[in-house]
Amino acid sequence: LAKLKPRLARSGLSNVHPARIESEHDLKIKRLAGKLDRVLVDAPCSGLGTLRRNPDLKWRQTPESVAELVVKQASILAAASALVRPGGRLVYATCSLLDEENEAVVSAFMAAHPEFKSCSATDILSKQGIDLAADEAGRLRLLPHRHGTDGFFAAVMERQ
Repeated sequence: LAKLKPRLARSGLSNVHPARIESEHDLKIKRLAGKLDRVLVDAPCSGLGTLRRNPDLKWRQTPESVAELVVKQASILAAASALVRPGGRLVYATCSLLDEENEAVVSAFMAAHPEFKSCSATDILSKQGIDLAADEAGRLRLLPHRHGTDGFFAAVMERQ
């Protein structure tokens, strides 16, 4: 972010105002409802995409702890969606490789929120000069064995 701020100021895009929202019950949500162009949900997750750097994680996660995270992730995503204006984008991201924390959360959200449509991460990234292929649903998945990175998931949705 420190590198980005000077570049934004030079480009005339100084109307970027990062705001950290601490929980899905944060009072800022009501004040900002329907006003934001872009919202990033960096969801709390199992972190299982970082296993190569944190191998002990596999011993700390249980099906029950993942199920608890999924409920929290869905709640945070739903609350964050209220912030997005029509035409604005909502990005849901985790450092997990588990479908129940990624695809299942996004699919359930999309089913419950027909005012959002999926956007292709590949198309969005290519406009920024980044050549990464998304999956068949247009969602970004970075895999340690394929990309040489931690595991990562991101889905982009736009409010209609």
